[in-house]
Amino acid sequence: MTELWQATAPIENLRKRAQIFAQIREFFAARDVLEVETPLMTSAAVSDPYIDTIECRYHPLPGQQEQARYLQSSPEYAMKRLLASGSGAIYQICKAFRNGECGRRHNPEFTMLEWYRPGFYHHQLMDEVEALVGPVIGMAGFQRISYNELFRQYLQLDLQTATVNELAAITRQHIDIQMDDDNRDNWLNLLMSHVIEPQLADKGAVFVYDYPASQAALSRIAEDDNGQPVACRFELFIAGVELANGYYELTDAAEQAKRFAKDIAQRQTEGLPLRPTDGLLVEALENGMPECAGVAMGLDRLVMLALGTEQISDVIALPFDRA
Repeated sequence: MTELWQATAPIENLRKRAQIFAQIREFFAARDVLEVETPLMTSAAVSDPYIDTIECRYHPLPGQQEQARYLQSSPEYAMKRLLASGSGAIYQICKAFRNGECGRRHNPEFTMLEWYRPGFYHHQLMDEVEALVGPVIGMAGFQRISYNELFRQYLQLDLQTATVNELAAITRQHIDIQMDDDNRDNWLNLLMSHVIEPQLADKGAVFVYDYPASQAALSRIAEDDNGQPVACRFELFIAGVELANGYYELTDAAEQAKRFAKDIAQRQTEGLPLRPTDGLLVEALENGMPECAGVAMGLDRLVMLALGTEQISDVIALPFDRA
């Protein structure tokens, strides 16, 4: 009989987790990167259509109106406000929350490491990510490949010329799916997650960079070697597992507001919940945020990789079903 009061992670795994967290803090202390804390419960939600925020209610004194609050899916917005306040290089180890994400590699409440480096661009930050992650998981020789080259190698697709219909057709060749969608990125995301990522399982550590400009999220847009617009963004995959997502950060307040509006429009089109976006971030950018690169990393997954386990419940003391 299962004892639901018990931790799912063996105590030796929790000791290893604690050692890794200490190693991370030593890494940043040696580089004079300041550890910070920001609110877990915020007045605005992430606008990304692919992330569902968990909502909660704050009940003030009797006679006062209750307020909607949102459990942060990432400390990004708040940390950028600190950067605009003059913090310099910063990092944070914190809880983050995402609705509907529960499974072998997901827990709705998870632990995230996020850091920002003023004066860095995203390729410099890739170097630092490798310097942190390599010793933790005992791996060296991280590969780097552009998003377009990845699709060319694994699917013989040139994304500069591929149409939405072509992407849909090749998706259906690999996945049994009934979907009619004219959103190009939805097809690209399916091909990436269901077809390409599994093939990276035996490739060790791989940085994928120069994502499509339409997937810039909160990163800058630049031109690649062929003069095509691309997002200054990277993701790190270890044994086919997505571990980190990094940007050469957007600092243009008007562009940030425009992207928020675009996200809201997509949410309306797809019938997703509409929630307030972070006007305080836009104000911070208007005040001036230093040019920097930033990255978010799932620490539960990092510990999983270090221990060689496939189950997130092996590295979390009390996961969602026992919380």
